[in-house]
Amino acid sequence: MERKEFLKSIGAGAAFAVMFPCLGGCSKDSDNGTIVTEPTGVDFTIDLNSEEASKLANPGGFVLKNLVVVAKNAAGIFVAASQICSHEGYDQVRFQADQDLFYCDVHGSKFSQNGTPTNQVTQNNLKIYSIEQTGDILRVFE
Repeated sequence: MERKEFLKSIGAGAAFAVMFPCLGGCSKDSDNGTIVTEPTGVDFTIDLNSEEASKLANPGGFVLKNLVVVAKNAAGIFVAASQICSHEGYDQVRFQADQDLFYCDVHGSKFSQNGTPTNQVTQNNLKIYSIEQTGDILRVFE
């Protein structure tokens, strides 16, 4: 029996049942992250005296919160960007201290602190958030 005849004989339902597990293997999720939607209405605070903020004590340190990367750059200034890469939407954007920029390790996208791409992986800007510091409280917002 040829393949075409076999598929006809088992019917569409059975063919789908056999093929369904294979379709999951083709999704964009990977061990390097998950594709997610850009958050909206971002507005949160970080207490710089908290355990959560301990990585922000030194330049180059960063924390991830609410799909946002909050970092302290080489000049000691706080910056914030989306954790969602503008290239393909993976949630893997981090702060690279040695180059003082944001990067995504899935495909190598790199972005300046104003969100402009610095390499040829993408032409799409990374979303940058505003930061306001009042004493030991950082507010990150759109």
